[in-house]
Amino acid sequence: PAYAYMYGLPYQYYEKFRVRRYGAHGTSHQFVAGVGAKLAGLDVNNAKIITCHLGAGSSICAIQNGKCVDTSMGITPLDGLVMGTRCGTLDPAVVEFICNRKNMTPTEVLTMMNKKSGLLGISGKSSDCRDIDDLAANGDENAILAQEMLIYGIKKYIGSYAAAMGGVDVICFTAGIGENNADLRARVIDGMEFLGAKIDPEKNKTRKEAAI
Repeated sequence: PAYAYMYGLPYQYYEKFRVRRYGAHGTSHQFVAGVGAKLAGLDVNNAKIITCHLGAGSSICAIQNGKCVDTSMGITPLDGLVMGTRCGTLDPAVVEFICNRKNMTPTEVLTMMNKKSGLLGISGKSSDCRDIDDLAANGDENAILAQEMLIYGIKKYIGSYAAAMGGVDVICFTAGIGENNADLRARVIDGMEFLGAKIDPEKNKTRKEAAI
């Protein structure tokens, strides 16, 4: 809906240039929502589903009665969660701040935010979540921080989308991280009992197969 995809800019920028939130990973979110609803014995057109597409690029989508009602990416895939090399959501004034102090152009800063930030930028070592997990397990403080930022960000989106939809029936995880990282899934759902969310430790060990 327009109230979710519009930015708080002068309306003329939407009218002239279609500046708005578009999102990404649409076919993934659509497919996974359908599978999640089916596994839960629900009709996707009569359910509240949050799909978490977590990989090198990550986005979260709120799907109510079969339709997207909000999504974490913006006019480009840079917005939303901390990702492999993307910074995710931040105050846009940060661009000007860095430009003025590092003598960089806005394009150079955006390139840095797209290609040298996120898990790579925070850890200083890798954009791969598997490497981050290994480094964190060995006490690397920056890797632990990167890990915690990603998990916290996912929790915030799930909570806000549950609030926007007035509840949630199914939370789905997909893509490289979502499908394979059992520890991340467990840590994301931990503390969400107030939503009625819980995770089966045995089924959570599943990789690359649909499970509920």
